[in-house]
Amino acid sequence: MDITRRSVIRSAALAATATVAGVSRAPAQSQRPGFFKAKDIAEAGFIYGLPIVMNYAVMYEYAVDRSSSQFKAPFNEIVNEHRVYTYEDTSIIAPNSDTPYSGGFLDLQAEPIIVSVPTVDLKRYYSVQLIDGNTYNYGYMGSRATGGEAGDYMIVGPEWRGTAPSGVKKVFRSGTRHSLITIRTQLFGANDMENVIKVQDGYKVRPLSTYLNQSPPTPAAAINFPKIDKQLIKTNFFEYLDFALQFIPAEANEVEIRSQLARIGVGPGKTFNFKDLSLEDKAEVALGMKEGDRKVDEAVALAGKGINGWRVGSQYGDSKFYSGDWLKRAAAARAGIYANDAVEAIYPQTRADVDGQPLDSGKHNYTLTFAADQLPPVNAFWSVTMYDGKTELLIKNPINRYLINSPMLPRLKKNADGSLTIYIQNKSPGADKEANWLPAPDGSIYLMMRLYWPKETPPSILPPGEGTWRPPGVVRVS
Repeated sequence: MDITRRSVIRSAALAATATVAGVSRAPAQSQRPGFFKAKDIAEAGFIYGLPIVMNYAVMYEYAVDRSSSQFKAPFNEIVNEHRVYTYEDTSIIAPNSDTPYSGGFLDLQAEPIIVSVPTVDLKRYYSVQLIDGNTYNYGYMGSRATGGEAGDYMIVGPEWRGTAPSGVKKVFRSGTRHSLITIRTQLFGANDMENVIKVQDGYKVRPLSTYLNQSPPTPAAAINFPKIDKQLIKTNFFEYLDFALQFIPAEANEVEIRSQLARIGVGPGKTFNFKDLSLEDKAEVALGMKEGDRKVDEAVALAGKGINGWRVGSQYGDSKFYSGDWLKRAAAARAGIYANDAVEAIYPQTRADVDGQPLDSGKHNYTLTFAADQLPPVNAFWSVTMYDGKTELLIKNPINRYLINSPMLPRLKKNADGSLTIYIQNKSPGADKEANWLPAPDGSIYLMMRLYWPKETPPSILPPGEGTWRPPGVVRVS
């Protein structure tokens, strides 16, 4: 799903002469918390606010800016992608190219939204993921969570009080007034798209009043969403955080960080104008953001457990999962915003070969071999996806292949001993091996496995990083 790619947000932290901007006055000089304290607050605020600003950037492109090449649909409407993502999709880093997406952003201010799902054959995996403006995963429907039966579910905002109508199977409460619904529907191959479309046609999003055939309530006040793009993020990071926070009621574990941000003029109604700050104030904020950015990068690199060059862990979940660990939340968003909980999918990631050397297909060719009967253990399906190491986006290649996945197994060639080798390189490995070729960029590589609905009994990758199944390492070809 992305403007939210890593380099865009990082540019905000590195823009030492243009980091934050707003619409009202800076805090009075006498109220300043002091050089190093303000730097620390800006650092903590950047880490806390990074996922929130990233989410706002996606929401703006997907649901607000109709002129954006990434625009999907206005609020409270669902859009079905009758395709998988390619190198042309740039709004979200490390996008999934396994499953056609459906979904959209929800505005829960005026009334709840009813999400309806159709009957889905149990052989076809699908999931409905609910994500709030904090990037918390607060609910699931689908093959694992609710089975293959049709049903109606209700999504409510944080302040909603009421009773669900009869017929609604479950109520999910978003922690924020805007929310994202992301639906993944398994595609078995190019000739399967028509079947996927039939399933997608059964996904419905309706306001509660429409569902009940009643008159709608008074609409919420119109919102003037501030434009966001690469250049504006450089200068307006905290302005966007200010704006987003007004739709995100503080939880108990947020009181302290929001109080600290208020001391440097950050928070709903407390926006300050960076251009009017003294050089000392500008330096404090810029240094704090730069240090916060460094810590997020470091946390991404160290997330999970190192296994054969891969990082395996569980980085995604609800508010309780993060429990106020803002660095963990920021690292998760930067590594791959909107990813699933571990029970829904596990995402081993690597930038290194089995010997710990950086992956660079401009210099080397590589192989990834799954031993016989040791393919990733899943209830649904698995994949290995290739990304450009710098942008973390899918790469243009001559065969339009972005991944190798389990639905492709009948077309892949196995070795004499039953093992499966994937050839990871920039140029074709030859006609006899091309079926197993995963095209790589002419440069650094970022690889991600996806294990959808991982098995919980051995062999299993669960618990994350401690399971009995271990991903094999990427091997450099001499």
